[in-house]
Amino acid sequence: MRERGLDEAIAAAGGVTALARCLGVSQPAVSCWKRVPPDRVLAVEAATGIPRTRLRPDLYAAAPLGALVGLDEVSAARADAYALLATLLWRAPDQSTLDRLAVPPVGQGELAAARAALADAAALADLAEVEREHFNLFIGVGGSELMPYASYYLTGFLHERPLAELRADLHRLGLARAEGVSEPEDNVAFLCEVMAGLIRDAIPTQGTPPIDDAVFFARHLQPWARHFFRDLERCEAAHFYRPVGTLGRLVMEIEAGAFALPE
Repeated sequence: MRERGLDEAIAAAGGVTALARCLGVSQPAVSCWKRVPPDRVLAVEAATGIPRTRLRPDLYAAAPLGALVGLDEVSAARADAYALLATLLWRAPDQSTLDRLAVPPVGQGELAAARAALADAAALADLAEVEREHFNLFIGVGGSELMPYASYYLTGFLHERPLAELRADLHRLGLARAEGVSEPEDNVAFLCEVMAGLIRDAIPTQGTPPIDDAVFFARHLQPWARHFFRDLERCEAAHFYRPVGTLGRLVMEIEAGAFALPE
């Protein structure tokens, strides 16, 4: 029996086949789901408008971003940055997302400048062109421009030891890939989504010692994600996604520097 959140998403999309088409996965894969897989929550939210808090209330608290008990302003901003990266990397933004991104940010510094560049790109973006760009960069026919997987960046091949190590940690966190989902979990979009969940305490830290956001970042993002975002930033095929690359690179650099500071 499917969970209510998934039923609502299927109804909003116009059926299982329509939802699968929006997500770029097969219809049988979606048919096998009992609930929305953790690595598909943000994509389903973007495709259907059903909020993540209804899709997976076990992973996302109902309180607004930044309003969770004990979540300070810096942590809220970190979680929002990771969630934004995850959303944009999973699938091309729809028009409403582009409209929200086009609002100029407030603030100064490199991160604010990167967000301002993204706002400019969103304001000028053509929806169809952004969809084609996302497909060519991350999916492709016979191969994409970039390979957004930890295993590829660290070993040169897919489905290697980094993926196995990630799966072990995901198991300790109580996260498992749904049946019928073939996308490897070491996709950078999914890793950013997990980071957002850990920062918001939406994913309970477990294990001895526990896997918190610092541990997860050090193991699964710090060794390679900065290089991926730098490649995206420099990719000739990237136009709308070039400032996404800059934003992601800066987030990785800031996080690495912050975690390296003595407590």
